[in-house]
Formats: sequence, structure tokens, C-alpha cells
Amino acid sequence: MTAVTTEPGRSRVRKRAGTPRRHPLIGYLARRVLISVALAVGVTFVTFILTNLVPGDPVAAALGERAAEDPAAVAQFNATYGLDKPFWQQYIIYLGNLFQGDLGISQLTRNPVSADLAKAVPATLEIALATIVLSLAIGVTLGTWAAHRRGKVTDQVVRVVSLAGLSVPTFWMALMLYYFFYFKWHIAPGAGRQSSDYLTPPHVTGMYTVDALLAGQLDTFVDAAAHLFLPVLVLTLFTVGLLTRFVRTSVLEVLDQDYVRAARAKGLRSRTIVFSYVLRAAAVPIMTMVGIAFGSLLAGTVLVEQIFSWPGLGSYAFKAASNLDLTAIMGVGLVVGIIYLGVNLIVDILYSIVDPRVRLA
Repeated sequence: MTAVTTEPGRSRVRKRAGTPRRHPLIGYLARRVLISVALAVGVTFVTFILTNLVPGDPVAAALGERAAEDPAAVAQFNATYGLDKPFWQQYIIYLGNLFQGDLGISQLTRNPVSADLAKAVPATLEIALATIVLSLAIGVTLGTWAAHRRGKVTDQVVRVVSLAGLSVPTFWMALMLYYFFYFKWHIAPGAGRQSSDYLTPPHVTGMYTVDALLAGQLDTFVDAAAHLFLPVLVLTLFTVGLLTRFVRTSVLEVLDQDYVRAARAKGLRSRTIVFSYVLRAAAVPIMTMVGIAFGSLLAGTVLVEQIFSWPGLGSYAFKAASNLDLTAIMGVGLVVGIIYLGVNLIVDILYSIVDPRVRLA
């Protein structure tokens, strides 16, 4: 409730006491969180349906062909994993277990899927974080530079390099870099997350480089970072090509705006125009692409992880799919869906900070 108070020459709206006004950012965040929760429930349903539609016999994959021919063994297996119940009952049981943090037991490793994912996700997260930080720094710099040098030799070189990074298959690039850096030049270490001469750092985050720093084990950190070098380099080359082209396009659109031309006419320095006008206006579409790229990296880069024997989410998903481990497949599908929802939520929050108009949408 408000009251209008009129004074000579002007009018103003006075807010009555006892009617607190909610900040637009709080309402926006509440809406986004509720939408994310609803989508997460939908992800569980879609994951459960798609997993049950996978062709093949999970009983034969888990027990083997001989044991699958034994009716008693098959009945025991179905009863253990609830496969003898109707579809809707299986889904209700699945949801109930999820709320308790139980993703089931992997038929391949015989370990809880949650325990397997707790090891695989940090390994992929370590690669993804290093890749996205490097790619963002390089891609924004090259894309902005190319946009300012539009039509010149520098712009053409940057466009060709970024196109090459996008066009070369990542698995071929990984094989070539692995051959030259490891076999030919002996610059980088072999596959895996660390050398056998070093002990695994105390578990805190699951990322060896971070845990080694937290434990003060500098030699272990150097070894883990060396093993991280090649897979991050492969993924960075591709991601930089993607971000560079997108940043260049976004910056070019902003450079053609009237307010940028007015800023130049006022005699503002190029650095001020870039950071205060151009990059801020181009930040929203750039954040969208960064969120998509980061989500893709976290979802698992199967071929790169397989080539470098990196025990991440991609490798775990490949092994689960190859052995028709339905419980593990559902766990991976759920985690990937939650990852994308989480990344999108973070990007939406950043939207509202960079561009307050988004809060009113």
C-alpha cells in the first residue's frame, strides 16, 4: 500500500510502513531455483526411461550367458535389482533411493555408484576447470583483438587458427600430441593422473593438484600438473577456437552500436571503451557460450579420457555402457543432467548481476 503526498511544485510516492518490498534479485533467484528443481525431477524420469529402453539384456551382461540360462539365477537377479516389479514401482523405488543418496550398486565394479562417481567427477572437474579458465582468457583476448582488427591480417590469422582448432578432431589431436610430447620428445609424462613414484595426496576435493597444494606436497603437485598438461592442452585448443569465434562475433555487434561510436567521439581511450562498454555489453552472450562449453567438458570427454587413461566421468560412462551396467548408466545420466542444470543456474545468476534487466523478465 502506498500514499501519494503532494507538495508545491512536485509529487512523490511515500511507502506506508509494514509493507516491505522484495528485492527483484531475490524473486528472480527463487524462480530460477524452483525451475531447476522441477527440471531435476524431470531429468530423473527421462534418465530412468531412456536407460530402460537401452537394447540388450542386462541379466546376460551382468551374469554371463551361462548364468542367464539358469531360471533361479535370473529370478534372484531380478528380485535383487527390482526388475521383477512394474515400471512405475521401479521408478518410485529409484526416486526413494535417490532421496537417500543411494544410486545403487554397479554391476561392473560391485561398488556403490555414488562412490564410483565421487572419484570420477573430481577427475573430470580438474580437467574442465583448467581448460575453461585457459580457454576463457585466451579466447576473449583473441576474439576481442580480432574484432578490433577486423578485415586486417591479424583478424584473418586469428580466424584461420580458431577454425583449425574447431575442425581438427579432438581424438586425432590427442593422439598426435601424445605421440610427440611423450613418445618422441619425452616432454610430458605418460597416461594417468600421477606417476607411480608419488603417493596420492590426502583426499579433500578429489582433484590431485588442489589436494597436493592443500597438503603442502609441491612435488606431488608438479607431477599431477604435468599429467594434466596434455589432456588440458587438447581440450583447450578446441574450446579456444569455439570461444574466439563467438567472442569476435559478439564484440563486432557491440562495436557497431551508437554509444560505442559516441564514446570514441568523446576521445575515450581504447582500453576504457573495451572494458567499460564493449566487453560488458557482450558479456551475456559470451557467458552463455562459456556455460555450454563448461557443461560439455564436465559431462565427460570420453575419447580424450580414454586416450590418456584419465579415470573421469567419460571413461566411467564408456565402461558402464560397454558392459550394459544400467545402474551406473542411470547414475552417469543423472549426474550429467544435474551438471547442466547447475551450470545454467550459475549462468542465470551471473546474467542478473551483469544485466539487471534480466531480473524483471
